[in-house]
Amino acid sequence: MNISKDTLFAVSLFPYLGFLYFLTRSGVFPRLALIGFYCLLIFVAVTIPAGIYARVHYHDALANIDWLHGGAEVFLTLSNILVVLGFRQAIIDLKKVKEIDN
Repeated sequence: MNISKDTLFAVSLFPYLGFLYFLTRSGVFPRLALIGFYCLLIFVAVTIPAGIYARVHYHDALANIDWLHGGAEVFLTLSNILVVLGFRQAIIDLKKVKEIDN
């Protein structure tokens, strides 16, 4: 059985959407981190057409077209920053609650 990386990438979207669904429904996940995980979908939405453009226009992979690849990676970086800041804020808030309880 030969499964291409593109097929695997497309199929992996469904578990990720399930992950987002349950995080959103939980109501306890840090909001900013949740926004960061949703921003990852923007990265995917930008990367797919950028990859197609790189293949059609430059006859090369997206990773080899620096300006195009870097532009797409901005959304991944933004997503990561939001996730980290969201969890950072959650830890700060938890520490404040524990200080009040003591």
